[in-house]
Amino acid sequence: MLPDGYSDVPAGKLAAVVTCLEMSAPPTGRADPEQPGITLQRMEKVDIAWYRDLYRRIGTEWLWASRLAMPESDLATIIHHPDVEVYAVMKDGRGEGLLELDFREEGVGELAFFGLTSAVIGKGTGRWLMNRAIARAWSRQGLTRFWVHTCTLDSPQALDFYIRSGFTPVRRQIEVFDDPRLTGILPETVAPAIPMI
Repeated sequence: MLPDGYSDVPAGKLAAVVTCLEMSAPPTGRADPEQPGITLQRMEKVDIAWYRDLYRRIGTEWLWASRLAMPESDLATIIHHPDVEVYAVMKDGRGEGLLELDFREEGVGELAFFGLTSAVIGKGTGRWLMNRAIARAWSRQGLTRFWVHTCTLDSPQALDFYIRSGFTPVRRQIEVFDDPRLTGILPETVAPAIPMI
């Protein structure tokens, strides 16, 4: 338990406030924006290099690094698991969004990764993708909980977007981790608003 007041974060580390959100039943449907030229494709036996490229194009600005630092065999174990579903938002034959649903825990679905590249942000694609994520999750037999987490390093719109989508905040945590720009996983030039110490 952290005491009230300030707590030092060691040099070379980052700290983020993580908010966990969940829903226990499908929410009321939200309008589905038209997405001409956009499709959602389930990726079977995902190629690791393809996955990491899309993950990097979506998440570098937000310091997503966990799946880049993970050994390939560990990543393959997760994304090739029969209860993990990976989808790509496709535009002009290229993946421009990632949806990863993890159903490995019985009765629970996790929105493990959800993001878009700059090529489709601001066009209603996020709402369109979330509508499909929620529908897919609640189509699973026996699902009682669908959850997601976001943090203060993610897009400032993320938390409100999840709440508007029907998720309710249920838990807050502090995550401390190595700065991926200092470990060489991400370029030192990304996320300039977050100083390296």
